[in-house]
Amino acid sequence: MSRHLSVPAEGSTNLIPLSKISSTCLSNIRLVATDMDGTLTKRGKFTATLLQALEDLAASGIPVLIVTGRSAGWVSGLSSLMPIAGAMAENGGLFFPSGNQKPVTLTPIADLAEHRQHLAIAFKQLQTKFPQIQESADNRFRITDWTFDVAALSLSELQTLDNLCQQMGWGFTYSNVQCHIKPQGQDKAVGLLQVLRGYVQYSPEQVVTVGDSPNDESLFDPRYFPVSVGVANVLEYVNQLQYQPAYVTTYAEVEGFCELCSYLLKSLEIPRS
Repeated sequence: MSRHLSVPAEGSTNLIPLSKISSTCLSNIRLVATDMDGTLTKRGKFTATLLQALEDLAASGIPVLIVTGRSAGWVSGLSSLMPIAGAMAENGGLFFPSGNQKPVTLTPIADLAEHRQHLAIAFKQLQTKFPQIQESADNRFRITDWTFDVAALSLSELQTLDNLCQQMGWGFTYSNVQCHIKPQGQDKAVGLLQVLRGYVQYSPEQVVTVGDSPNDESLFDPRYFPVSVGVANVLEYVNQLQYQPAYVTTYAEVEGFCELCSYLLKSLEIPRS
């Protein structure tokens, strides 16, 4: 899997407007796997428009799977309360099927208490170099990773944090909300591929992946997911992404997600194989 802070050459963006996507491509989609913060939200909140879009997709036979960096504690509630097929937490660490089914740990961890202790030590090491970083409020609800607020960290500082984590044997990524210290190899694509193989039974070619920031980069990797969409705010990060989404929406945040939903619902008018 890719490193999350690889920077392509300036001007190397090849994003295609979502309006150019073919109806045939959309008609093959059976599942939407989407990031949450900055993709399903508007200024950090869910909207009535989002809930209606999720209901419309579900009623039309296209389930939605949320793939977020948020904590296990947060995602446990979301998976049972929202009209979705399930949700992945902690950037691929755990999968929560819809309803109240038992969560599935996607990253094998032999001793959770020891794992948390090691993460805490790694965070303390980072604080010696960056004393301004603060543990995220939801960190106490996490299992596989450790988070701190992204705050006003510059790209150079984020790169340094990435390097320090790698030296300590950890992975690192960040979103528009948080920075994550995580097991190496744990990312959204790895987790989603596990879920597709074992729980929701769709091929990667039947999935459209959606996101907006660097911790979604693995979802944009065409080797794994050929149909990927960035909501328009992904353009803020596009020169920080080695793998960029195939398509980009006109609108940002949840309006961009609903734009994609509209195209998907229209594609249902085409006979599906």
